Amino acid sequence: MTSTIALPQNRTIHRRILNNGITVLVIENPSADIIAARLFLKAGTRWESREKSGLSHLLSAVLTKGTERLSSLDIAERVESIGASLGTDAASDYFLLSLKTVSSDFADMLSLAAELMRSPTFPEAEVELEQRLTLQAIRSQQEQPFTVAFDQLRQAMYGQHPYALSGLGTEETVSQLTRQDLQEYYETHFRPDNLVISIAGRITPDEAVALVEESFGDWSAGSKQRPILNFPAITGQSNGTSPTEHRVTTPQETQQSIVMLGYLAPSLQADGAMTDYVALKLLNTYLGNGLSSRLFVELREKRGLAYEVSAFYPTRLNTSHFVTYMGTAPVNTAIALDGLKTEIDRLQTTPLTSEELQTAKNKLLGQYALGKQTNSQLAQIFGWYETLELGVEFDTRFQEEVAAVTAETAQSAALRCFGTAYISLLGPASLIGE
Repeated sequence: MTSTIALPQNRTIHRRILNNGITVLVIENPSADIIAARLFLKAGTRWESREKSGLSHLLSAVLTKGTERLSSLDIAERVESIGASLGTDAASDYFLLSLKTVSSDFADMLSLAAELMRSPTFPEAEVELEQRLTLQAIRSQQEQPFTVAFDQLRQAMYGQHPYALSGLGTEETVSQLTRQDLQEYYETHFRPDNLVISIAGRITPDEAVALVEESFGDWSAGSKQRPILNFPAITGQSNGTSPTEHRVTTPQETQQSIVMLGYLAPSLQADGAMTDYVALKLLNTYLGNGLSSRLFVELREKRGLAYEVSAFYPTRLNTSHFVTYMGTAPVNTAIALDGLKTEIDRLQTTPLTSEELQTAKNKLLGQYALGKQTNSQLAQIFGWYETLELGVEFDTRFQEEVAAVTAETAQSAALRCFGTAYISLLGPASLIGE
């Protein structure tokens, strides 16, 4: 099945589904002699059991360490000898292999990517090495106040859901992972009908599809069925009608306190969630994006409370989170929390002015446009949309929805979503309520 989708800025995306189920997206962009590709699998930490948390990350670290034909050194030399880049990553909602190279070397690099995806060997020595490195990274994170505060906030929000844990896993789970665990995870999720390949650069759609067919066309899905996900309920979801508060604390004698105020927020897949999703993206930009944001101006510049202050609202397949946070002097912990609460309350009681609303729209849409300038960015964002099952048309829809947000719809979204508050505090025991 082949389709062509016209998008703003004179871009056209060609979408084709191969006979074995691989979805191929091609954005022809001849302006530079570079081709970037993103290979997305519908995998990632969302598909891990709690007992095997960190499995996706470990597999991403080991995937490039050996195939049936190539050693880790062979793979590194093939990439570095031509000045290309190749890497892997495991996110909450997907697994990713990324590559970028000059046009003349793209066929060879795509062939290498196929070999990595289709015949990794997970050498025991490499598994053990990456396991040790991951454990070191986990211990390092435990010494970072922001990470500790965010970990406890996430666990309070999500309970037994996979989103509760760091993508690295825990010391307990990672230390018990085995090569067999990696092999089983690989056999479950690495299959052509679970793969999206997004390509952008100096290449025609027909050329790109022919190269994918050459490297991946004879890959079959096999007989193993992917599991049906059955997530634990996220019980703290609020409808905005009965505000409650959950507080978690970590006493620590630090030079600054970390104050986080968060709320569970809509995913893109929830029924009727698009309006709230877009409105919250806009409010996130207004509150915490940059030196002109509301939180920065009011709490840092005017009141001098914050060493750092911001907000974030990631896109997730399941329930997401809207979080404001601040690093502040320990003596200001209570005042800082009240300041964050005041700004969230203001969104519910006071509509944005027309100037505030338009400024936030301009900033959000401007940054969105700047995030689609390079071939790597184009391959990433459209492959991501396809993997999240939004379709590449979401690019146009998102911009139209942002432009359509009114002060009233933004306020309504705040009223619906900012009900049950989750508070995470890290700092001296006497100042965080311990």
